[in-house]
Amino acid sequence: MKTAAIILAAGQGTRMKSGRAKVLHTLGGRPIIRYVIDQALALKADPVIVVVGHQGEQVIEYSEQVYGHRVQFVWQKEQLGTAHAVMQAKKALSGFDGQVIILYGDVPLLGVETTRELVRKVRRTKTPVGFLSSFPPDPSGYGRVVRKNGKIVRIVEHRDASPEELGIGEVNVGTYSIDCKYLFSHLGGLGAGNNQKEYYLTDLVAIAASEGHKVASVEAAAWEMEGINSRVQLAGMEARLQNIINTRHMENGVSIINPATVRIEYDVRIGRDTLIHPFVSLHGETVVGENCIINQGAVITDSVLMNGAQIHPYSVITEAEVGPEAQVGPFGRLRPGAKLLRKAKVGNFTEVKNSILREGVKANHLSYLGDADIGEGTNVGAGTITCNFDGYNKWKTIVGKEVLIGSDCQLIAPCEVPERAVLGAGTSLDKRTSMEPGDLIITRPQSTIIKGFRDKLEKDSARIKAERAAAKAAAEKKAGKKDTARAKKKPQKSDSESVACQ
Repeated sequence: MKTAAIILAAGQGTRMKSGRAKVLHTLGGRPIIRYVIDQALALKADPVIVVVGHQGEQVIEYSEQVYGHRVQFVWQKEQLGTAHAVMQAKKALSGFDGQVIILYGDVPLLGVETTRELVRKVRRTKTPVGFLSSFPPDPSGYGRVVRKNGKIVRIVEHRDASPEELGIGEVNVGTYSIDCKYLFSHLGGLGAGNNQKEYYLTDLVAIAASEGHKVASVEAAAWEMEGINSRVQLAGMEARLQNIINTRHMENGVSIINPATVRIEYDVRIGRDTLIHPFVSLHGETVVGENCIINQGAVITDSVLMNGAQIHPYSVITEAEVGPEAQVGPFGRLRPGAKLLRKAKVGNFTEVKNSILREGVKANHLSYLGDADIGEGTNVGAGTITCNFDGYNKWKTIVGKEVLIGSDCQLIAPCEVPERAVLGAGTSLDKRTSMEPGDLIITRPQSTIIKGFRDKLEKDSARIKAERAAAKAAAEKKAGKKDTARAKKKPQKSDSESVACQ
């Protein structure tokens, strides 16, 4: 039997207090809606229809970028309840014959196997209606599942429930599997006779039961049913998902010293026997090979680390590639387009952008290598930079193999350095320089020696200090004479005046 999916994602998400659609807030590095669409596709649902409303353009734009034409969209202009939202998909499902799975766009961690079991049970039971239920620790806010003699007779929303019904622990998760023809033949007859004046899918359960159908249900774990309605709930879900992700990697042979401090996003892949230290963050579609070591505080985004790579503390790597047994850091930075081949090394406070460092290259200290191709075995001295930008355009620097570059060199692009060349410390090299392999170049000025300069410096300093001290003493002596003269001119008070003033 065929299966289709309707994903309800039209809610305003007012409690998020955001200018972004709720289902586009990220969880584990990817928008919430992606987990739900992936679930529908994993169930081989076709078509997959997303009901959008508030900020729907954002949801459509993102989903089309990721899924192309595998997902369809319908609009719910007014928010009149779940049944009203599903009704908007009627035209898109015209002629479809099979089960329709109804999912919520803000319930991302519902397991595929749980939903698949619901589909199977509906088919085995030969009922037109089935849903997921659960027994959460706190059922407040959820619709209660009302049973009579063990059979499901209806679902009552929390706000419409009696005190006795509020005591029921089994709740409706909100995920349904319903025969398509039954669904749309009955939706039009639903009323809005509830406190919210909305059209509820839950009413279909009561209708099916009243018609003599045995409504099917499958229990879901309480954590699977949790939705996201606020940033607080999003943070809680993030913590839960991170525990799931980290556990999955550890079970696959990755060592994480302190999982509570490590952030690994959903799409990251890691090879076995890799060791991850505390406070590491792995983002996007990063791929880490086997036997890698990622030390404390490293932040790696959309990058590739090949087998045996070592990332030392507090390095930042973005859209770059670290080859086998290559090393970065501590405090190294690889920007987009950086590529380190086997056993290349980028050391502390060195930055590489859009450059390739071939096998065995070492740039250990305080350097910037941008738009460069550094030949194998080359050693880059501390403070070396490629001057790749002239204010208008970027230019390339090409360095041959086994070059020795001294400290504080400037390679002014566009320029080339032949293999086995030696650049003396402080050299500035540009395209006008013509070198042959193995040549030495030194461009710093000739040294000048001034004999006895330190003695002269100290003698001059002592003389200046003495002159300043003499000038200060003369000024103070002159000021003292003026004060004495003013005191002599001041009239003396009589004894009677002195007494009167006391």
